Amino acid sequence: MCGIWGTFGMDGGLTPTCIKCFAAIVHRGPDAWRLEQDSREPQAVLGFQRLAIVDGLHGMQPMRLHCFPRLTLICNGEIYNCKRLRDQYNFPYETNCDVEAIIHTYKKFGIADTVNKLDGVFSFCLIDGEARKVYIARDPYGVRPLFKLHDNEKGLMAICSEAKGLMGLKQKASESSSLGQFPPGHFEVWSLLDDGKVKLDYNERYFTPGTPPRFVPYVSTEELAKLNSLYEKTAFLLEAACRKRLMSDRRIGCLLSGGLDSSLITALVVKLAKEHKLPYKIQTFAIGMGDSPDLAAARTVADYLGTEHHEVRFDENDVRQSLDNVIYHLETFDITTIRASLPMYILSKYIKENTDTTVVFSGEGADEVAQGYIYFRDAPTPVAAHEESIRLLSDIYLYDGLRADRTTSAFSLELRVPFLDIQFTHHYLNIEPKLRQPQNGVEKHLLRSSFAKSGLLPDSILWRHKEAFSDGVASVKKSLFTTISEIIAERLPEDDQQFKGLQPTSTESKYYRYVFEKSFSGQHNFTPYYWMPKWVQVSDPSARFIKHYAAT
Repeated sequence: MCGIWGTFGMDGGLTPTCIKCFAAIVHRGPDAWRLEQDSREPQAVLGFQRLAIVDGLHGMQPMRLHCFPRLTLICNGEIYNCKRLRDQYNFPYETNCDVEAIIHTYKKFGIADTVNKLDGVFSFCLIDGEARKVYIARDPYGVRPLFKLHDNEKGLMAICSEAKGLMGLKQKASESSSLGQFPPGHFEVWSLLDDGKVKLDYNERYFTPGTPPRFVPYVSTEELAKLNSLYEKTAFLLEAACRKRLMSDRRIGCLLSGGLDSSLITALVVKLAKEHKLPYKIQTFAIGMGDSPDLAAARTVADYLGTEHHEVRFDENDVRQSLDNVIYHLETFDITTIRASLPMYILSKYIKENTDTTVVFSGEGADEVAQGYIYFRDAPTPVAAHEESIRLLSDIYLYDGLRADRTTSAFSLELRVPFLDIQFTHHYLNIEPKLRQPQNGVEKHLLRSSFAKSGLLPDSILWRHKEAFSDGVASVKKSLFTTISEIIAERLPEDDQQFKGLQPTSTESKYYRYVFEKSFSGQHNFTPYYWMPKWVQVSDPSARFIKHYAAT
């Protein structure tokens, strides 16, 4: 996790406004920073905020190699197959930094093949000074964030890991300019013009959820064929997804709610850490209010696995202090996302201030891939359920993926999400749709069954019912929803403010929009729709209002 920032075609090049915008993402990379103007391209300015995870000595960016001096790269990402690419094509690496693979792969194959050959998560900008081209790309599920500002009238384009680093430039752009998220699974090609401006040549989508990897897979077809059952293959691929993500020179920990997803990932990471003989015990982190059911379940998992466990209890004062900051970091006014982000934000703050863990694994993506939301019980057909999984994964970068990145990056932590591994998602999403549906009122039945004989987790956890995160962390006596509502009642201004785009549906959503507009005025496009369960008639997105929730 780092922060990238760049402008092309900006009059004046490196201006005070640029410096101020670049500073807005310092939380993404506290270890080092660089902001530079290319002498050969005076209207191109590149910035990098670094969180050192791999190759602390040579991993600084913008990256240029002696063998390709006219190529410049800024990238926020981890390329898990960097060594495999080196060995496969005899790339002469100059550093131990994984993103160097992007430069060599581009030089040999071009941009279209490069994005398909990368097994990892990334947002990058690659400048080819000789070809007079700029390339922008984002990983298949948008695990790493990227925003783009485009002003066609002024020939200006700018990119940043977060929108807050571009808002100052947006104010100086023409009224026709646009600012929004760069879509996952896409790349763009831009031309550097003689006058320093830029022009979009074309954009291309190279990935849709469920498609097979086009890189040499981490687990070979031959190795997978040796496994006897669907369950064995599922378990093996998820373990492999965790294994490749252990790449780190910093301490690794796990976010642990006590639910199936985070518990499975934690169990696999603990197992692999022992195999790899990591020189420390895996730290686990749980959060809750009062007598939260999540805290109790997470404690059971931590005791079973023997982790160095940390319990964080928060109260109404923590919510009161964090609420507005959470909305600022998230850059959204979506109801569900903000509710679920509060405890994750508070927990990330604790990790940063009280431990030496920097890389954190979590279970994000499992509900989308494995039909974990309670409303999947109401899917009319297996095909409809499959299509909903694809939709959720296509938009995860706007909701749960966004939450996971921003709450951790706010405190300079790097998140790793094995459930969004390309080989694993391809495998899982191509299993017969009926087998992936909830069975006998149990979500993710196939996933649970895949680990039923592993001994990785107690049965009480492996078969624990689905708990909405913002509900599971709350006290049984008082929900987080109620606490938030009381705080908003104190703060919401009485004036009847009008908003463009998506309209608030409640007092709570009105307050979220009010705070959002303070920092991101006019950018209602950041939240195209409120996240809501499908196939059920509810007025609130929380799972607590679905009939099956009480039945669990």
